[in-house]
Amino acid sequence: MSARAPEPASDRPLDPESPVAEPKSPIPGAGERIRALLFVVVASFCLQLRQMRGNADWMMPLITTPLLTIVFVTIFLHAGRLELVSYAVLAPAMMAMWSTSLMSAGELISSERENGSLEGLIAAPAPFGLVLFGRIAAVTTLSLAGFAEAWVTGSLLIGEPVPIAQPWHFSAAVLVTVLAMTCWAGVMSSLFVLARSARIFQNSLSYPFFVLGGVLVPVSMLPVWVEVPSRLVFLSWSSDLLRDSMAPVAVDDLLLRLGTITLLGLIGLGLSLFLLDRTLKRVRTTGRLTHA
Repeated sequence: MSARAPEPASDRPLDPESPVAEPKSPIPGAGERIRALLFVVVASFCLQLRQMRGNADWMMPLITTPLLTIVFVTIFLHAGRLELVSYAVLAPAMMAMWSTSLMSAGELISSERENGSLEGLIAAPAPFGLVLFGRIAAVTTLSLAGFAEAWVTGSLLIGEPVPIAQPWHFSAAVLVTVLAMTCWAGVMSSLFVLARSARIFQNSLSYPFFVLGGVLVPVSMLPVWVEVPSRLVFLSWSSDLLRDSMAPVAVDDLLLRLGTITLLGLIGLGLSLFLLDRTLKRVRTTGRLTHA
C-alpha cells in the first residue's frame, strides 16, 4: 500500500495558533534611513579630508592667520591697549573660518564642474545636499586650527598666554559657530551651482561679512544703519560671545546667545536645502548644469 502524498502547503488548513512569519517590507524603516543619511555625511566628510591631503590651496587661510595675528596684535600693543589683545587674536581665527568655508563652498562646485563629475554627483542616489554638507563640514572643522595658530602667535608676541577666562563657554560658542558656518556655506554652494564662475562671488563675499560680523570691531561700535542688519548675521553673535568668553567677567544671557546662533544656523540650513532643490530643478530643466 503506497503512502499518501502530503498535501500542498496551500491546501493545508491554517492553524490560528501557529505563528505566521510576516513578509519583510521592501521599504526601509525610519531608523535605517537615518543611518543611511548619516553614512552619506560621514563618508563625504572623510572623502573631503582625503582630497585635501597634499593640496596647499585648502590651507591658504590657515597660512595667513599667523600673519594677520601679528599685524593686529602689534597695532594694539603700539596703542598701549593690552586689554584688547583678545580682539586681535580672535579676529584672524574668525576670518580664517569664514574664508575657509566660503572657499570650500565655491571650490567644491567649481572643481567638480571642471572635472566633469558634477553631473554624476547630482545623479547619484545619495542626496547631493548631504554630500555638500559633509564635505563643507570637513573643511570648516579643519579651519578650527586657526584658533590655535592665532592663540599661539598672540601669546608669543605678548610674552604670556592669552587668557581665556571661561573655556567652557568659549568651546560651546565655537561649536555652534562651526554648525552655523557649515549651514550658511551650504547656502553659498546652492547659489554657486548657477554661477559660471563661483570664484568671482567667493572672492567678493569675504570682507563685507568681516564688517557685518564684527570680527575685529564689535558691531555695537558701528553706525546704527550697519548695526541693525549685522544682528541678522550669525557672525556678529558669535564674535561677541567669543570675546565675552575670553574676558574675566560673567557672560550675560549665555543660553539665549547660543540659541540665537544655532537658530540662525538652522535657518541657513533650511534655506540652503530649499535653494539647492530649486536650483537643481532649474539646471535639470534647462540642461545647463555643466556651464550654468
